[in-house]
Amino acid sequence: MNTAMTTPATEGAAVYHPGERAVQRRAGVTDRADHVGRSIRATVPPVAAEFLAGRRMLVLGGADGGGRVWASPLTGPPGFAAAPDERTVTTGVRPRPGDPLAEALAAGPVRVGAIAVEPATRRRMRFNGTARPDGAGLRITTEQVYSNCPKYIQRRTVTEEDPPPGDGGSSSPVRGDALDGRQRALVASADTFFVATAAADGSADASHRGGNPGFVRVTAPDRLWWPDYAGNSMYMTLGNLEQNPSAGLLFPDWSTGGFLRLTGEARVDWSPERSAAVPGAQRIVDFTVTGVVESAGGSGPRWGAPEFSPANPPVAHGA
Repeated sequence: MNTAMTTPATEGAAVYHPGERAVQRRAGVTDRADHVGRSIRATVPPVAAEFLAGRRMLVLGGADGGGRVWASPLTGPPGFAAAPDERTVTTGVRPRPGDPLAEALAAGPVRVGAIAVEPATRRRMRFNGTARPDGAGLRITTEQVYSNCPKYIQRRTVTEEDPPPGDGGSSSPVRGDALDGRQRALVASADTFFVATAAADGSADASHRGGNPGFVRVTAPDRLWWPDYAGNSMYMTLGNLEQNPSAGLLFPDWSTGGFLRLTGEARVDWSPERSAAVPGAQRIVDFTVTGVVESAGGSGPRWGAPEFSPANPPVAHGA
């Protein structure tokens, strides 16, 4: 989605919290961050509302009742998410029982970050705000609305339409505190995942990470890392981690409609020696797994094989 969909709500640094500003300064991109920050607004413009209405999946990031951050999917046919007015996003569903965020979102209010991606055209929009239960779904009051470039999004098309709306398949989610062998293989072969983080004040964010298969490295049942590639210079994910290391990861299984959710702690390694060994990496993010929830196929649409983004750096498997 082109950032032309937005108009400035505030100027430059006013949209960023101290953690984001600290990372922007360390990366040497404050001027660039101020420029792109002018695209962030509190309201949903008509072009974003139209985009949202056509999506089959949203990813929500937020904290559960124990303060652990998770990224959770919401799925449904086009139209299950909508923007009935410029400060509101609604969904016809919320996470089913068994999802780590289900209880918190059923009680509300919860600070959430959300991202909607259209793989077929490599478009995406993000919005952050406060979610409250609304019938069978959610009503989210927006605080930040913006779009990002198509970098690192793999092009995919739907091969099988959605099952009944909601999250989770016919069986109960599988839980653990570390990755089993099959789950490690899924993560190690992933070309896409979503990451949720939260700032010190509880405000949440959900973002996308993509690369060629193998860009996420699993080094132990409870350890993995990924390269931080060049992005939009906002550093909302890393800025939140500067204040709060709790994070949630969501790995879709595009061919089955399943989802693997991880929670734990993420820490940024700024050492130039380590990133120099990984093509395209500006930094490395290390993640320690403390919780695993996996939903089998049946919760989302099925997607075809990817056409990899031309922006993806090569993967050096020996790094």
